[in-house]
Amino acid sequence: MSQNSYNQFCPIAKACEVLEPRWTLLIMCEMWSGSSRFNEIRRGVPGMSPTLLSKRLKGMEEQGLINRSENLKTGHIDYKITEIGQELSPIVFALGKWAHRNIDADVTLEKLDAKLLMWNVRRKIDFSKFTSQKKVIQFVFSELPKEKRSFWLISRPDTSIDLCTKDPGFDVDLYINADLRALTSVWLGLSKMNDEILEKKIKLVGDQTLAFTINEWMVRSAFAA
Repeated sequence: MSQNSYNQFCPIAKACEVLEPRWTLLIMCEMWSGSSRFNEIRRGVPGMSPTLLSKRLKGMEEQGLINRSENLKTGHIDYKITEIGQELSPIVFALGKWAHRNIDADVTLEKLDAKLLMWNVRRKIDFSKFTSQKKVIQFVFSELPKEKRSFWLISRPDTSIDLCTKDPGFDVDLYINADLRALTSVWLGLSKMNDEILEKKIKLVGDQTLAFTINEWMVRSAFAA
């Protein structure tokens, strides 16, 4: 997969040749989080161009890290991590925990991305905390340009969550007006939701039940614990 070889028999060198090409581990993390189709994976690694993502997926398939399958009826292509790819999961998670413990919070929060944050928030919502009725939650990051500041999470009775970047036209149950850095910090477990609310960096307006139970249904990053 890597165009450059360390020219060593060392197993670590060989592992690096497979895993070092940029984005490889992030693609696998996105797939471990449930994404299996090209466009889903793209949303989890927004810094990649479609061409580069296609190249990386092909290389990962050649290395035996993932499998590619096509549904002949629908034409949909799905990617799935193989058994040898799954063996990397505890190693990569341990790497993430190491970074969470040892890399300064200010450094971690230097690069903020509202779309990536909301994509991660969406998939960790705990459906069981909602009633069977549809819920609409609007996140607003007022420091961003008007056309990029709002996101809508829509919880449906079939226990699915949609993420919209354009107004879906539904009545909003809860508005979450947040400083992007503050909400990212909460998501990563670098600060507490209640503290950010007290500092007025996060404001909740609307359904009081949703507001009071936000720490229950808005589950944090796996590294936050």
